[in-house]
Parts: sequence; structure tokens; C-alpha cells
Amino acid sequence: MVEAVWRIESARLTAALARTVNDLASAEDLAQDALIAALEQWPRTGVPDKPSAWLWAVARRRAVDTVRRRANLERKLALLAHETPDGEDPIDALEFDRHVDDDVLRLMFTACHPLIGRDARVALTLKTVAGLSTDEIARAFLVPSSTLGQRISRAKKTLSTSGIAFEVPVGDELTARLASVLEVVYLVFNEGYAATSGDSWTRADLCAEAMRLGRMLAALAPDEPEPHALVALMEFQASRLRARTAADGSPVPLDRQDRTRWDRLLITHAEGAMRRAEHLGGRGSYLLQAALAACHARAVNAEATDWPRIAELYRELSARTGSPVVELNRAVAVSMAESPTAALSIVDELSEVSALRDYHLLPAVRGDLLLKLERRDEARAEFQRAAAMTGNEVERTLLLDRAASCRTESTEHVRAQ
Repeated sequence: MVEAVWRIESARLTAALARTVNDLASAEDLAQDALIAALEQWPRTGVPDKPSAWLWAVARRRAVDTVRRRANLERKLALLAHETPDGEDPIDALEFDRHVDDDVLRLMFTACHPLIGRDARVALTLKTVAGLSTDEIARAFLVPSSTLGQRISRAKKTLSTSGIAFEVPVGDELTARLASVLEVVYLVFNEGYAATSGDSWTRADLCAEAMRLGRMLAALAPDEPEPHALVALMEFQASRLRARTAADGSPVPLDRQDRTRWDRLLITHAEGAMRRAEHLGGRGSYLLQAALAACHARAVNAEATDWPRIAELYRELSARTGSPVVELNRAVAVSMAESPTAALSIVDELSEVSALRDYHLLPAVRGDLLLKLERRDEARAEFQRAAAMTGNEVERTLLLDRAASCRTESTEHVRAQ
């Protein structure tokens, strides 16, 4: 229960504390102190009726002690006193105040300040908002964990020493930071849609939080096309969440999903958001990806999927972004639109890209193509290699099962000969 509450509330707790003490490192320490207190007390006293308020009350009490040791004692104590009415017991009566719904967004815009480098902005926000570990974020960035850890540390130090206010900017400053915040929301959603580690294939809570933040950004900047495009992309993808796993939690491939379980309401809303982005003149990568997702959403079954259109959209997206991961996705589309042989040549070229050296989906895709070409022994080796690379237990099991099936199919093929 502590773990579940922490997963849901840690980002909001840290963001609210950062607004209060105006220091991210201190806010993270205070949030961790509250977690330790919960681990010590809840097993003895039981989980409180309002666990998030309990955590916030404990963290804020410790914030008072921290503030008392600072030179600006009176100003900070006045702020904290304003948030706790006299005569109330914070543990019994305290709820998150009316600012909390915006606190995560405040933290994201602060972490995406121009004083912080691009990669460090995204990494810091993924750690504080999505609760990802340094190793998980490093895998998403395709860089060593030590490098990623140094980026996060430098970003925290910059925030601490620069006196940046924890607030949502307005006007031109909002526009300037918007792209970085959108990127973070996108990566948070991706982690929810396909978890890089753990025992679950997806994390619906992260998907829901990313969509909430995306809709808030679209409301903050209604005349900017990219927030609407990102909302469309996330909603198209999230519409398939219920169908992506079986009752036992195992993954269900796209071509085998029960499309009656897709959320048609989300798809309808996504279509509207995409039209809004197009009307505003959007031509960015989120709109291209939304168009890709729309191709799947509009297909009544797997056979009706417009793979040539998808391959063309990936070609355009690859040219725009230069991303090897996008090119890998294009290879999958090419295998469906043209042939596995044409796709394999793309994948083999990507094998020389250093950034993909430890990316488990490269051998996974190569194994799938080799299997389609009846090269089962090679396919089995690729699936085994991919399984050794992934940090997600469900995905590892799936890949090992695919490797085992190659051996079985190979044996049956020999017997048939």
C-alpha cells in the first residue's frame, strides 16, 4: 500500500513542497522523509483514510523545521502558516490546497528552464514527475546511467543556486519553454504505455497523468498546434490500453487485439484534437505520430490497416527527426507494406548505430523479421539477445517464449522435411 500511494502521490508531493520551500533538492528530501515515516508508522497504525494528506502533513511539518534554520525565517513561516489554519490538526484535517492541481505543471516548467540543458531538463523532470529511476531514464536516453546521473545532479544544483521561481511562465516565456515540457509529457506517457522495467507491461497511472498534463498545456496555449497534436497522439495510443494485455497480464500484440475493447470515446476526442492541431497549421512530429496512430484506430481489423500510408508517414517522421528509433519503426511498417527482406536491410544498417547497441527492440525486431523469412535459428538468437537487454519482466518472458517457439517450430520443420 505504501508503494502504491507513493507511486501515485510522489510527484505531486514533491512539486507542492518545491513550491513551498522553493528548492527542488530540499523538496525531494522532505518527500523521502515522509515516505520513511509512512514505512515506520503505517504497518503499526494502519493506512490512514487520506494517505496523501498524511504524507503532505508530515512533509510540511518537516519543512517548517527546515525553514526555521534559514535566514529568511519570517517570510517562509508566514507562507506555511497561511497554508495551515490555526486550530486544525494537519494530519486529521489537511487536504491538498487548491494549488495542487497545478503544482506538477509548475515543477515541470521550472525544471525546463532555459538555464538547464535540454537533456538535463527532460531527465530531471522524468525523475521528479514520473518517479523513474536513473537507470530507467538512461535506457530511454540510450546513455550510461553515470552520465545521466551527472546531468540530473547538475540540473538540481542549477535550480538551487539560480533562484528560479517555481511557477508557470506567461507570454513569450511560456512559448519558449513549451516544447521542453511537451517532450517531458510525451516521455512520461511512453513510460506508462510500455514500462522500461518492473513487473507490469504498462503503467496506466503514468498514461493518465501525462494526458491530464497534456490537456492542461493545450488549455494554457490554445493557439499552439503541438499541445493539441500531443493530446491526440496520447489519446489514440491510450485508447488501446485495455486491449494490450490479457487477463493474466501478458502482452497482446496489436494484430491480435480485440478492437471492441478499444476506447472509442478517446479515439473520437483524439480525432478532434488532431483536427484542431491541423487547423492551427501544425506540421510537427507529434502531429505526424498522431496521424500514424490514427491509421491503426481507423482500421476495423488488422487486415484493413493502411501499411503503405504508415510506412510513408514514418519516412517523413524519420527525415524530420533523424531518430534511429523512428527508423526502426519504419522498418516494421516496411515489412508489412513491402516485404520482410526490404525491412531487414534497414534493420541491418541500424545495427551499426552506436546509440542502439543496447536497445532491446533492435534485436527483437530483427528476430521477428528473420522468423518471417524462416531463418528460425537466427531468430531465436536475436530474441534471446533482446530478452537479456530489457529491464521489463513481462517483456523478457515474452521474448524468451518467442525464442523457445523458434526452437519448437524449427524441430517441427525438420520433421516435416
